[in-house]
Amino acid sequence: MTVARRDLIVVGASAGGVEALRAMVAGLPADLPAAVLVVLHLKAGGTSALGTILDRSGPLPAAAAKHRAELAPGTITVARPDHHLLVADGITVLSHGPTESGHRPAIDALFRSAARAYGHRTIGVQLSGVLDDGAAGMVAIAAAGGTVVVQEPTDALYPAMPEAVLRFLQPDHLVPAHELGPLLGTLAKEDVVPAGPGRVSELDEAEVAIAMNGDSGTGRDLAAFGEVAGYSCPDCDGALVALRDTERCRCRVGHAWTAEALLDAQHDKLERALWTAYRLLEEKSSFARRMQQSAAESRIPAMERRHAGTAREAAESAEVLRELLLSGLPPRRVVMPDGDGAS
Repeated sequence: MTVARRDLIVVGASAGGVEALRAMVAGLPADLPAAVLVVLHLKAGGTSALGTILDRSGPLPAAAAKHRAELAPGTITVARPDHHLLVADGITVLSHGPTESGHRPAIDALFRSAARAYGHRTIGVQLSGVLDDGAAGMVAIAAAGGTVVVQEPTDALYPAMPEAVLRFLQPDHLVPAHELGPLLGTLAKEDVVPAGPGRVSELDEAEVAIAMNGDSGTGRDLAAFGEVAGYSCPDCDGALVALRDTERCRCRVGHAWTAEALLDAQHDKLERALWTAYRLLEEKSSFARRMQQSAAESRIPAMERRHAGTAREAAESAEVLRELLLSGLPPRRVVMPDGDGAS
């Protein structure tokens, strides 16, 4: 019987996550025998002060991630903007792999890589945030024998991400943010015995490879893991494959989408397209009025009437679009081929 310690803690957060992270870090013990890796959703072109914030929030040193740095117990490593933070063979890996649900860094990418590399020695922590990044990664951690810890949704500023995990799993621990630090300190010091094979699925293996080096399926066709969804990828317009037994899709180049994130991205893309149509209709109406004026000055009544009608029809159509856009577009339901979906 092999006895080990939980020596890797991976944490995911989004909106409202800084407050939860500060509360968690404040309660971590100074002698924590585990490395802590944190992904907070960040804008690609920005900078992050999260490492400095967490460094000042508790007894453990915190800093931005470095490529191929050795994992050290009692340290906090924070993802950098526009890079996935992954773990392999006792080191951190920074990757510019395809985005997941529009995010890089992505929580699912970190969680899957931890499940693959550390198995039952992993503790996954899901904090406040919107949509559902991290839920699929938590499933991988649980399947590998790791420990699942979720912030109590009523304690989160944005409960959607914790609730997303609860739709798929019964967590090992469901606690408010201020109780996380002491809990993680206790879990990291306990002996743990693997309860099963502790392996991630073939699909998870392929998705780790995609996040790490952009290799979509390590040479295998993603269609082997699902079927064509009939939707296009919002990032590259490629065909999406609905991954079997999940609520997620991937395109051929590796962009990944949960059902909720895909719905959100489609909504945004539709709104941008409608605003573009509104602008073109306004421009068409304006140009037709100029043509109408020119025909009037040239005393060509038939042409004047024609351009007047065009200007009126374009203006009326533009007004319909404007009222629709300002009233807010209704969400649409995305249904995966296997019947799963999000509303």
